[in-house]
Amino acid sequence: MEGLEAYVCPTNGSDCGSLREHNLTLLVEAYKKRYGYYSEVVIADTLYGSRDNRSYLERKHIRFSGKPLGRPPKSTPENKDEIKRLKAQRRQEYRERIPIEGKFGQGKYGYRLNNIRAKRADTSTAWINSIFLVMNLLILMRVYICLRNLAAKIAFWVTKKSMPREIPFAHACQFISSRNSYLAVLSDR
Repeated sequence: MEGLEAYVCPTNGSDCGSLREHNLTLLVEAYKKRYGYYSEVVIADTLYGSRDNRSYLERKHIRFSGKPLGRPPKSTPENKDEIKRLKAQRRQEYRERIPIEGKFGQGKYGYRLNNIRAKRADTSTAWINSIFLVMNLLILMRVYICLRNLAAKIAFWVTKKSMPREIPFAHACQFISSRNSYLAVLSDR
């Protein structure tokens, strides 16, 4: 799906099925409040696919990415291509969920998100939000390092390509490259 934005946020930490019905409506409304419009599709866990949630999404003209409820439609020559297209679309949307689920798994097992023992609910929420903040900061740090290295390589390439070969001091200028930076040194020739 071109231009799809993902809205992932830690909720109250409850995995109770009865609360999931209410959480989806709150999350959809929070998305609208933040971005000013409803999303075209909700890519969520299958537990959010209750009849109440699906009817709520249908009233808001939002498509749910999960498997449709009820029996699958009978395949006929007229609807065969449509069924194939919808199945491929569901598969693609499921693949878009994999990194999100992986991030939650990393939080649970790498940062002990599943082992928070706070006495108060607000303390527990603060711990959860702190863990997600650290995980997001690590991603931003990796992006920063990659961009910094790319900028250094581009600067080295531009300097190397634009350096004139006939000017006498150009032969005396030597580039020393380390892993993280490039340094121009003038030698005594």
